Amino acid sequence: MYYIVLFILLPACILADETATYSFSPPVGSGSGSSYALSGEGRITAVRVWEQYNSYIDGIQIRHGFIWSRVAGYSSGTPLEIELREDEAIIQISGKYAHYVRSLIFITNQGRTLYAGQPYGHSFNMYPEHPQAELLFISGRYHGALTAVAAHWGAPGSIAGNSTRH
Repeated sequence: MYYIVLFILLPACILADETATYSFSPPVGSGSGSSYALSGEGRITAVRVWEQYNSYIDGIQIRHGFIWSRVAGYSSGTPLEIELREDEAIIQISGKYAHYVRSLIFITNQGRTLYAGQPYGHSFNMYPEHPQAELLFISGRYHGALTAVAAHWGAPGSIAGNSTRH
């Protein structure tokens, strides 16, 4: 009986520990249009953002490892991009929104930032609930340009971070 309890509780404890760092920052923006989830395997290694001059965020793309996600929204013009260094992670997303997402600021654990868009509208600030967590993927909606963005946080390699999301 002792061994049965041990074999049942041990995996449950391991699973609870791995998912304990997962948190979710709910979407901001109007939320109209088609949904997207920019996820992948491994850590985020780069972010690209396309902005409409003096206006809103046209599109966004995330790279996990060496593989770029599809673009959510439009990808016209030259993107703004941050390529993360070894052991660098995104630990905060801030910005402004009205109907569309107007600006995005990605902040890393090494103090670097990627700023895109114009500071107009309602402010938001997204960050993980756990200090060892980092950005795993983003989701939201787009109708031409981005109308909503949400953040999913966790420890790299955790069950929540490696599951398939569509």
